Amino acid sequence: MHVEPVGWSASGALRVLDQTRLPSEERWLELDTLEGVLEAIRALRVRGAPAIGIAAAMGLSAVLRSRLAAAPRDEALALVRETADALAGARPTAVNLRWAMERMRRCAEGARGDGPALLAALRAEAQAVWDEDRAMCRAIAEHGQALMRPGIRVLTHCNTGALATGGIGTALGIVYRAAERGLAPHVWVDETRPLWQGARLTAWELLRAGIAHSVLPDSAAATLMAEGKVDVVLVGADRIARNGDVANKVGTFPLAVLARHHGVPFYSVAPSTTLDLATPSGAAIRIEHRPAAEVSSPFGVAVAPAESPVFNPAFDVTPAVLVTGYVTERGIVHPPFEEQA
Repeated sequence: MHVEPVGWSASGALRVLDQTRLPSEERWLELDTLEGVLEAIRALRVRGAPAIGIAAAMGLSAVLRSRLAAAPRDEALALVRETADALAGARPTAVNLRWAMERMRRCAEGARGDGPALLAALRAEAQAVWDEDRAMCRAIAEHGQALMRPGIRVLTHCNTGALATGGIGTALGIVYRAAERGLAPHVWVDETRPLWQGARLTAWELLRAGIAHSVLPDSAAATLMAEGKVDVVLVGADRIARNGDVANKVGTFPLAVLARHHGVPFYSVAPSTTLDLATPSGAAIRIEHRPAAEVSSPFGVAVAPAESPVFNPAFDVTPAVLVTGYVTERGIVHPPFEEQA
């Protein structure tokens, strides 16, 4: 039912499903250079906050295989720090990337021995990051069943399934588990402009899984809610501030406003690694802005004058006051969020 977007190649390189080619082509990349891993993260060939952290951890190990083979300890540690810093800066908003690189640095510093010993420790740690995320996804899915009922109609945004994580997904993982239980959920899939992660990726996953779904323009969500056709909104998160503000794929904030207006429960679904206690509120979250061509010429097709200026934030911030609750691997947390963080 579920595809794994990252893995190890036979040679120890990072293996990534190129999500920019979906749904028309399933193309796998084998990456063993820093430039290649950075490009894959920046170009969204691998995407989704948990999957980015996993790919970066595995990529760090893959990139340093040859360079650590004969390196003395001090040189090896310097290489790890340098590579981890470069990867941590690939995308600024998702906290999982920074968290994973800090974890890999600590692993290297705590390992005994020279380059080869550090490399073995790094590979084992990267595998642990992946395995733990897989387990967290399953736990999130189980806790989320408290929100499910037979025939439930779920509205989701962007992609929060297996393609975005190391397991069955976060918000979409709850839907998968509901389907396994025979609850026959129906998913309303926001197409998610400007890169259509909903239409291209979520719909692709749901089709493979045999789960009923319909793709809709982002702007049609209000009509669906007004007609009483949405029971719950489930979205992911790239970073959750200490006060509960949620940074997620742009378009999430208006969904939360619509849900509040129509009395529809709105839940943010993410592992605890997405919670950033060092960030007091959403106002302190740095929002990534992406190239103008993603809006004016998506996938090479001109839809706006090339000379027209473009505003293209990759994320927006949903205030905690609009969030009904947060589903994590530890359970469902309801406001006031900050007192429970």
